[in-house]
Amino acid sequence: MREDGKLDYLEMQAANGTLDSVKAFYSAAFGWTFTDYGPTYSAYSEGLDGGFDSSTTRETKPLPVLYSADLERTLDAVTEAGGKIVRPIFSFPGGRRFHFTDPAGNELAVWSEK
Repeated sequence: MREDGKLDYLEMQAANGTLDSVKAFYSAAFGWTFTDYGPTYSAYSEGLDGGFDSSTTRETKPLPVLYSADLERTLDAVTEAGGKIVRPIFSFPGGRRFHFTDPAGNELAVWSEK
């Protein structure tokens, strides 16, 4: 069951054409299975849901994703608490989300089905 403000998803990078080899590695090493969402994104559900994104060539850190039933309310709370919005609310297959940095500079995202 999804809960507001709890870690819900972990997005990791598979840049520079490594998506197929990353999927093969996790399948062979841990028995993971994947659902592809187009040619540049593949999701997994192995304890904590997550996915590998190969749509960018820049190297990025893993992206922890929190859940919110009310995305606008959570965006306001993040801003009021001192977070910096680095990517405003946008739609993606499965819902909407925004990205922010905390006071230490860590980037996180918050998503909602609505």
